[in-house]
Amino acid sequence: MKKILSIFLVLLVFSSCTKLEDLNKNIKDPPVVPGETLFTAAQKRLFDQMVTPNVNLNIWRMFVQQWTETTYNDESIYDIITRPIPGNHWNQMYVSVLKNLDESSKVIAASGSKVGDNPAVLVNKLAIIEVLTVYSYSVLVESFGNVPYSQALKTGVLLPKYDDGLTIYKDLISRLNVAIGNMNPAYGSFDKADNMYYGDVAGWLKFANSLKLRMGMLLSDVEPALAKTTVEAAAPKVILSNADNARIIYMSAQPNDNPIYENLVASGRHDFVGANTFIDKMNSLNDPRLPYYFTMVDTSTVIGTPKLAYVGGIYGSLNDFTQFSHVADPIQNPSFEAVIFDASETEFLLAEGAARGFTVGGTIEDHYKKGITLSFQYWSKTDTIPATYLAQTAVKYSTATGTWKQKIGEQKWLALYNRGFEAWTSWRMLDYPVLVKPADAKTDIPLRLTFPVVEQTLNGANYNAASAALGAGGDAVTTRLFWDMFPPNK
Repeated sequence: MKKILSIFLVLLVFSSCTKLEDLNKNIKDPPVVPGETLFTAAQKRLFDQMVTPNVNLNIWRMFVQQWTETTYNDESIYDIITRPIPGNHWNQMYVSVLKNLDESSKVIAASGSKVGDNPAVLVNKLAIIEVLTVYSYSVLVESFGNVPYSQALKTGVLLPKYDDGLTIYKDLISRLNVAIGNMNPAYGSFDKADNMYYGDVAGWLKFANSLKLRMGMLLSDVEPALAKTTVEAAAPKVILSNADNARIIYMSAQPNDNPIYENLVASGRHDFVGANTFIDKMNSLNDPRLPYYFTMVDTSTVIGTPKLAYVGGIYGSLNDFTQFSHVADPIQNPSFEAVIFDASETEFLLAEGAARGFTVGGTIEDHYKKGITLSFQYWSKTDTIPATYLAQTAVKYSTATGTWKQKIGEQKWLALYNRGFEAWTSWRMLDYPVLVKPADAKTDIPLRLTFPVVEQTLNGANYNAASAALGAGGDAVTTRLFWDMFPPNK
């Protein structure tokens, strides 16, 4: 199976030079970084940012209480300022991802098709870049709300204005529709430079439509008509098999190994254990995915007799690493894959669509069961249907507790394990599962990231306008974003 290429991206600045200056040219370096190389670099940095457990960059597993901490508990009690986490996330997305995608698009458009290529290959490449650009901006909007967009990445614009989050989101859906219409699966694209689908345009079309489905569902409470048309157009063309998941497979050696391995194994640190919030729920349901998610721990020091069990650390507390369940060994493998969209998530989104009365094919219960089944099959690497689990009163759709939002929200949370950002967005959308903030929390459970501190000092006027536009809460973690404007458990 193809692996991630090692990319060392160098930003080159060129100017006219005299003949004397020509003597200092390094003729071994290329004068222009190929657009394909820029695309590969952006793709890898995007996955790194979405999967890393480095608390300077990504703390969403803590936000949704799937993991908790041991050595220190700053992030588990929602301290996102001591380390400039919002600013680091912002920089990774704008500089490492979007800027490279933007440059890639410009270089490829300017260079045209390779000799012998059908012009459709060039069109496919540009459309694929656009799809990943839309995804990246959607992450920023779902993180912060209003963000620089129309003036972002523009040459000469040092202090870009912030655009309204809903306006951005609607424009992203329009851009996505155009990109989908431009892709032709009869022709190739990036080939080896693409570590998601290896140039398979049919795979990119499924991912693009799945992203469209997700974005449409997010607008259900604020733009129901647009949500309905978007979701119904995407539904027949989405990822429905784990074989089509949007993923990359890391290599076994630096610098292209999985960031989870880097932070949990290579670092020699023991900073995380499974959270009791998450593990207690799985234990109560006899969830068959437990051994794929976590390790067992010897509880003899607690109960007095040897017994192996899954035990979560107290969320938000300082926990003894030796006494609680750790992240399962396969997840800590340096070549473990990273996923940004899978078939299980698709089915839960379709279940939500059916619950809202959208025409998506199938019933709420059908999609709900498929979502659970596909998650189990992904982790177990089998085609087995978890019939016993599905038949439990607490799991079966017709008998599980609560509204459709609770039933879907809780099972989707369990299925989105190790995909903290998507789990956080789902929790904000559905208001389930019910999460309880720890006693020493700095704030309530975050509903957004605050704008980077550097924006306050360097881009103050635009920062102040953006903060005011968010409403009464302003630039606070508890301010609800445009798609999450209703009280919990509505």
